[in-house]
Amino acid sequence: QEHLVESGGGLVQPGGSLRLSCQASGNFFSIVHMMSWFRQAPGKQREFVASITRRGVATYETSAKGRFTISRDNVKNTLYLQMNNLQSEDTAIYYCRVEGDYPDGEGGVESADSWGQGIRVTVSA
Repeated sequence: QEHLVESGGGLVQPGGSLRLSCQASGNFFSIVHMMSWFRQAPGKQREFVASITRRGVATYETSAKGRFTISRDNVKNTLYLQMNNLQSEDTAIYYCRVEGDYPDGEGGVESADSWGQGIRVTVSA
């Protein structure tokens, strides 16, 4: 599995901004396709926030549109999430997810995904 480490979380006041990063290492995947951010608020299920294809096509959950920007650096194997105008309902643990292909040892490839350990974002006055 690919090793993913999130950073950039913390405590911010309503209306503030944070930039999350997710660094992939381990060279498990021969190619990374989709990279995504999910979040899980206290007492709630994990939910999709945003995703971005290898070519840079981004998709956002409704509440993230216009406030969050997802981006990736394919050379650095790093995923980002710029979050602006944060609100209390954005408080959650944020997880990055990476989907890619890896060699199956028999000349072919298999697909898999890896998750980061999560990073806490707290929006509070």
